[in-house]
Amino acid sequence: QVQLVESGGGLVQPGGSLRLSCAASGMFFSIDDMAWYRQAGGKERELVASITSGGNTNYADSAKGRFTISRDNAKNTAYLQMDNLIPEDTAVYYCNFAIRTISRAYLRVWGQGTLVTVSS
Repeated sequence: QVQLVESGGGLVQPGGSLRLSCAASGMFFSIDDMAWYRQAGGKERELVASITSGGNTNYADSAKGRFTISRDNAKNTAYLQMDNLIPEDTAVYYCNFAIRTISRAYLRVWGQGTLVTVSS
């Protein structure tokens, strides 16, 4: 069974920074793309950023220039560096990995979510 464990959320003032981490554990063959989503109160979950196994990245317009997604394949971990945070970034952030199982099946797994609150 594959699990994703997130960390790094919290309360930060506008203009501040946070770094989220998401680590995969369990038995699997490989991880394809990794992504971060967020869901604010009363809104749908939206893609924030993604990164392929080859390192190609994609960002939502709201994240461009402020957020940076990266991955450490040796640690099976994705990161989201968030700079110049604004109150509109307040949300629960979820990681999502595309996992290749031992049998080579394709499985998408969600993290448990971590709350980011941007407020003075």
